[in-house]
Amino acid sequence: MTRIVLTYDDYAALPDDGKRYELHEGELVVTPSPGTLHQQVSARLTILLGGHVWRNDLGELLVAPYDCIVSDITVVQPDIIYLDESRARLLSDRALEGAPTLAVEIVIPSTEDVDRHTKPALYARHDVPWYWIVDPSTCTIEVYGLDGTAYRLDATLEGAEPRALRPLDDLVLAPADVWRGLR
Repeated sequence: MTRIVLTYDDYAALPDDGKRYELHEGELVVTPSPGTLHQQVSARLTILLGGHVWRNDLGELLVAPYDCIVSDITVVQPDIIYLDESRARLLSDRALEGAPTLAVEIVIPSTEDVDRHTKPALYARHDVPWYWIVDPSTCTIEVYGLDGTAYRLDATLEGAEPRALRPLDDLVLAPADVWRGLR
């Protein structure tokens, strides 16, 4: 059986029907719209990270839905994207055309397998230096750093102890600021 490989042009021609589409190595992937808890966590992290990034002129922070065109056959929409100053040049009018410094995915039950297996492999293949998995069900943020061709666990934000998470070493995140009132 011959596999059809879709390209960015095919992706761009998809209808604007409110669904979240991505291309994973030429394969079309559709995910449901995020629920309330996902959006609450996304908003809190955007405020915490974005305020720090913008106040200190450290680059750019963007939120989904926003295309990351990492190749002609791979287009992803991480929940949050951070670009340090050196990668900000990759922004175009249509999308981020290249790899972000950090891709953040907020895990929900319907996307957990993709967020924990498929996306790390895609991000590693396309040289995304940092990947965070944010899990509201366990109130954790797992920080993975690219080590050659795969990610290694660098740190985990959990419990009550505030800590800095790479690549934003000078921002100390308090778990309570992320999770308070959400459970």
